[in-house]
Amino acid sequence: MMMMSGGGRGGRSSSASTATKTSSWAVSASGKRIQREMAELNMDPPPDCSAGPKGDNLYHWVATIVGPQGTPYEGGIYFLDITFPSDYPFNPPKVVFKTRMYHCNVDTAGNLSLDILKDSWSPALTVTKVLLAIRSFFTNPDPSDNPLIPGIARLYLADRAKHDELAAEWTRRFAK
Repeated sequence: MMMMSGGGRGGRSSSASTATKTSSWAVSASGKRIQREMAELNMDPPPDCSAGPKGDNLYHWVATIVGPQGTPYEGGIYFLDITFPSDYPFNPPKVVFKTRMYHCNVDTAGNLSLDILKDSWSPALTVTKVLLAIRSFFTNPDPSDNPLIPGIARLYLADRAKHDELAAEWTRRFAK
């Protein structure tokens, strides 16, 4: 009976408890999704790509992409940081190159211009698909649609041989 008389306080306590459970459930749901993607990635990694948690933090990963053959990035090893938001997969991970590269879609801080990490994000996308998309822009940069480094984009369009020579030089200097 005493609990009934304190119903007002009990109600607040109950709703606070529910909010906490909901909040931890959301983190747990995103964590389960990340764990599932990690298992899938380990079982069937994309070509020349690897990724996994940095230490014991499930929400902060390190990834590597080996520069594809036939590109000026060939043989380079590119490191990336991947940070998952607590509401993943409803919002995209933040991906940043830690290895410097000469590319019109990667700025000097390592940020990249990739639609699926911004406006085109969908919860149906996975880390594997993100890595494949990043790997594909090694072979298919996008110099026309919002390049992060306009000077590199102009050189790519005007003098592809010179662009590739500079990109290969940066690969030798920073990615080997």
